[in-house]
Amino acid sequence: MSGHEFTSFFPTSGGVDMDDQSTNIDEKTVEELAQLAARYPQPRSALLPMLHLVQSVDGRVSPRGIEVCADLLGISTAQVSGVATFYTMYRRRPGGTHHIGVCTTALCAVMGGDILLEHCEHKLGIHEGETTADGSISLERIECNAACDFAPIMTVNWEFMDNMTPAKADELIDELIAGQEVRSTRGATITSWREAERVIAGFPDGRADEGPTAGDASLLGLRIAQDHGWHAPDPAAIAAPAEEESK
Repeated sequence: MSGHEFTSFFPTSGGVDMDDQSTNIDEKTVEELAQLAARYPQPRSALLPMLHLVQSVDGRVSPRGIEVCADLLGISTAQVSGVATFYTMYRRRPGGTHHIGVCTTALCAVMGGDILLEHCEHKLGIHEGETTADGSISLERIECNAACDFAPIMTVNWEFMDNMTPAKADELIDELIAGQEVRSTRGATITSWREAERVIAGFPDGRADEGPTAGDASLLGLRIAQDHGWHAPDPAAIAAPAEEESK
């Protein structure tokens, strides 16, 4: 068996861009990073949200962001960099104002996810993993987002856009580039990628209740069960025979 069959190749991987030393991190950012560290019994547990906050300020995991996180948590910059380059939600270089993700996993692929991604690449004039020349949109192929009942799906700054088609993608992209108000198909207002990163870091923007908690397709099984009077077994009834058996 050829060893080449198991070669791992990730052309877009690599370390943080240390040549770009620019940063927007100020005293307020440092204070907020410290607030995040204080929320956890073990401060190091705050590293993931702290890196999201760094991204919300610098548009990427910056060298300065790495240094501040390391200093506040009492760990090395190498340890921070190791985390920042392990998870794909952390950018090593600046991206666009908006981040579009197209799911091509399993059911989304079957329902046209690959075609949708190719269409977006053609529409934007870029490949997955790239950002448009005007800095407006970054495009990414994403793994399963647990929305198979709405396949194929796209995300904009991590908000769902369900049951997408090439025509819907064209309209969505045109509206984003034009700076028009865009809403997720589930109701949430689309902000910017940086604003979304701040929310992920743990600083709410007051929009948590926008849109439904679940879409119609996700609730279909529940409605069918209610119409038929189906319900889950009584835990006590299940436990009683088991207890008798163990005696």
